[in-house]
Amino acid sequence: MTNEHVDIPAADPATTQATADVVAAREALGQELVRLEATARAAVDVRAKVKRNPGKTAAVVGGTTFLAVGGPRRVFRSVKRRIVGAPDPLPPSLLPDEVEKAVRALGDDGSRVRGALEREFAAFVDTNRKGDSKFTRRVLLTAGVPLASEVSRMLLKRFFDASADDVAGREDAIRARIEGKEPPASR
Repeated sequence: MTNEHVDIPAADPATTQATADVVAAREALGQELVRLEATARAAVDVRAKVKRNPGKTAAVVGGTTFLAVGGPRRVFRSVKRRIVGAPDPLPPSLLPDEVEKAVRALGDDGSRVRGALEREFAAFVDTNRKGDSKFTRRVLLTAGVPLASEVSRMLLKRFFDASADDVAGREDAIRARIEGKEPPASR
């Protein structure tokens, strides 16, 4: 910004006051722009944040990776198997005894009929299981989405929050650049 001074004949004290107010507002605007630029630069300087807080950065990366690869689900399944035990293996045939008798009564084409019946029965089991999981999915989404949203909002706020020292140092560098001076040594 340039500091141009315009000489206006002072005919009225109100005009003089208005001119002074405009000059003061312009100077305040310049200071706010410097502060805004410094804050924005400090907020997006990821490299400096990582250097300042390597432990927090590692924790955030590790937690994100744990969630991305399905870690909570794996841990839950592992704990469940240790507490309850491994589930019983499925029987070789999923058909009830009455259906087995009907399949045996078909004769030569029994193996093809058996395969078709097993596939249809497995599809029936899948459709009924999906119906049960819709309720569970709704319950988890009802509680999980707001929780995940709040956690991610807090993480992003903490990640992009700039320290006062960092902003102050950047303000000094920006003011020096505007005034054409050499910027102070980086911190």
